Amino acid sequence: MEEVDDYREPCLQCGSVHWSISDEGRFFCTTCHNVIERTREVEEQPYTAGSSRVTTLGREQRVERRERGYRWAACEGFQFILSEQAAALVRLGVAPAFKDQVLWPLWRRYLRTRREAHGTLAEKGPSQAKAADSDWESDVGSSFPSTSETDNVSQSDSRGDWSSDSRDVSAGPCTGRVAVGDGMSMRRTLALIHLALVWSRQALTLGDLIGLADDGYIPYLDAYRVLPEEMKLDATKVGIFAPQSVPRHGELHREARTLQRFLRLPAFPPVRRQDPLHPEMLALRYLADANLPDDLHPWVCALLDRVGEPSVGPNLPEYDLRAAALVVLALKLFFGLDDHTEWDLSNAATASPPQTGSAFSLRRWYRLLHAAKLRAELMREDRIARKRWKSTLLYSNKKVESKAVKRQRNAEHLKSCFEQLRSRPASRGPSAPPSTFTFLWGEEPGADGPNLRRSTLAGAVRSEGEMLTPVNAAYWHPPLKSCNPRVSRICSSHYAETEPTLPRSFVWVVDLFAFMLRASPARLYREVLSMEKRVLAGHVISQRKKSKEGL
Repeated sequence: MEEVDDYREPCLQCGSVHWSISDEGRFFCTTCHNVIERTREVEEQPYTAGSSRVTTLGREQRVERRERGYRWAACEGFQFILSEQAAALVRLGVAPAFKDQVLWPLWRRYLRTRREAHGTLAEKGPSQAKAADSDWESDVGSSFPSTSETDNVSQSDSRGDWSSDSRDVSAGPCTGRVAVGDGMSMRRTLALIHLALVWSRQALTLGDLIGLADDGYIPYLDAYRVLPEEMKLDATKVGIFAPQSVPRHGELHREARTLQRFLRLPAFPPVRRQDPLHPEMLALRYLADANLPDDLHPWVCALLDRVGEPSVGPNLPEYDLRAAALVVLALKLFFGLDDHTEWDLSNAATASPPQTGSAFSLRRWYRLLHAAKLRAELMREDRIARKRWKSTLLYSNKKVESKAVKRQRNAEHLKSCFEQLRSRPASRGPSAPPSTFTFLWGEEPGADGPNLRRSTLAGAVRSEGEMLTPVNAAYWHPPLKSCNPRVSRICSSHYAETEPTLPRSFVWVVDLFAFMLRASPARLYREVLSMEKRVLAGHVISQRKKSKEGL
């Protein structure tokens, strides 16, 4: 070979000049088989398409090739996730105009307030978004600045040309978990969507949004998976797009209020009675979900008329809490919920003649709902337990990734073995379409119990002339004294202190509706007190007017 002929040095052991090359590329003497340090120099051959030739590599240290990498602004990633979340809501039944006419204008307003709307940064959306932005801001009044002065809207889609020279995702004010007004986070994507849903008066409440995010119907816990391939992040930066849990009802409402003040939004449009977000319509939905008689709905509407329509103010309205609080007040009005009156009325309804056998019995209702609530709680806990404790991260090091993948496979194998050994609880299945109802009543397979909506209030009301009045003449309420105005902003409803002194049936009803709303019992109790103050204030005023007329 030419490589051997060029080397004419004698062997140090035998002195002969007869060299050959081993399979490892090292020189050795064919006479005495002495191996020397010299190796064959391998020239890298150019790759030819269709060639099956294999080139032997030398023993030099390999250099890891870097993939194509770009530095993305965090706001670009958050915008893409917002787009995917809105698209998921539209697929679930939200009006398509919600995204273009409400959500994108709010997002642009956030960017302008953050002074991030420069160049091509995150201003990509549907082609009609800019016109919808101007129409939306013109409808709400002059409190919004004109978008034509600051917006540089691209006509491309959200997957279009991304700016490769924008800030790194690990730098700038749009990263991480931030304080008031200091940047975007995954929690604020849900808060922004909630603001848009309330503004457009969609049927989804805050509890519905939390449930959809928790069950994976809209991207949140693994939202980084929806990012395009060119925006994939490494493990050190993916944390801002991979939250560990879905925020609770109170936390997300406070986040939305903070975002509302930061954006300096005007008063929300008034909700109409035909809107699904109106307390009258929500009360009908909660009565059906709680398996309560439809005859309660006119009384709930009467309480709503006494309280007054939801006022249009600067605060973010909570229509769901108001509707649930009015239903609780209606139950207190008819059945007392004082641990005595409700059971006496149930005994009377049970002992009624056969022709009135469809009278509503709160004892029977309690037994059905208590068992259904326990099953629903177990199913919700089971779904949480089946999820990963931490979101799967991306790995920049192949060695670390291989170890993590091996551990993940072992964990999944053990999980499948345990699932085969244990019996799963009966459920409607995770693949079922999402529903805003917590329970299922009727004769269908898998229902939580019989439907009581057609029951009457025969044992709880009596006729006085042409009017119906509750049989229960007494009405109890906790102290309605307001807190000190100096601390009212940070003072809670004192539910933890008051709960041991409240009747157990009332506490159970509050817990039931709080579970349905995915809210805390303390927040619902505070709303019940607020509605109770308004109802009793109107009653006191009417009594004073009657006394003056009598004089």
